[in-house]
Amino acid sequence: MVNFEAQPVSPVFGAEITGVDLAGGIDDATFEALEEAFHAHGVLFFRGQSLLSADAQVGLARRLGPLHQHPAAPMDDADSAVFVIHAHRDSPVANGNGWHTDVSCDEEPPLATMLQIHQLPQGGGGDTLFADMEAAYRALPPEWRSQLKSLTARHESEHVYRGRYADRGVDDTDAIYPAAEHPVVRTHPDTDRPSIYVNRSFTTAIVGMEPDQSDELLNWLFNHVERPEFQIRFTWQQNDVALWDNRRLQHFAIWDYWPDERKGHRVSVRGTKPFFDPDAPEPPEPTIRLSIGALAARPGGS
Repeated sequence: MVNFEAQPVSPVFGAEITGVDLAGGIDDATFEALEEAFHAHGVLFFRGQSLLSADAQVGLARRLGPLHQHPAAPMDDADSAVFVIHAHRDSPVANGNGWHTDVSCDEEPPLATMLQIHQLPQGGGGDTLFADMEAAYRALPPEWRSQLKSLTARHESEHVYRGRYADRGVDDTDAIYPAAEHPVVRTHPDTDRPSIYVNRSFTTAIVGMEPDQSDELLNWLFNHVERPEFQIRFTWQQNDVALWDNRRLQHFAIWDYWPDERKGHRVSVRGTKPFFDPDAPEPPEPTIRLSIGALAARPGGS
């Protein structure tokens, strides 16, 4: 019997789920309904949860599909699929402190990420921002969408991962970090909805463009997709769980709590290679309308 509520947290995307105990086991009917909510809202927030064991978190994620292995990060010894998120006084960087889609540099980037934060900064902070790339696409005029549909972008990770985890004992001297080419507009394989698929952390170039033109267009796209109209901000409470769709969303973990400590466990689900389906239906009228001034700054626009 399905007995939970999905309360939207914004007019655009995101929902808070009540009536589900993730540690207590979820029957097939409830899990199927949660998948439907996941596809509808893009990110689900589960408040008031118990601390999940590695086995429990991995087991939940596996119900969505095979697990994704991070190409660089150190994994929890208890289970190689669990990535320990940990920032503290001596951390040179904090994970996710910049707009990105998880590991978009992979040929088959993760479709979903499940994160539980179990240690919060004592002084507050450590929120996570999410941005909806479907809404960012819908907000563009049809002629601009058409131009983006024909483009491919390169995603790289050498500049992100090389030496990043040295403080946690990772020697990556001989590591070869992934790079891939993906469509600038991707079609969601479960909903057929299009979204913009470039991000400031991993996307380095538009394939076939001169570097100056590529940089100009990418910077415009980065600024567009990062607009606050497409965002929500999640303030964590102890043992909250967030489950987000990397095929649709970007996120940004705010590191505003140094020298305090923040810690959690993350598991990701392997996805498929991004694609664009020209026969998929165009989305309905945008839920967000941007001013002409906001759009006119597009490179080559008028």
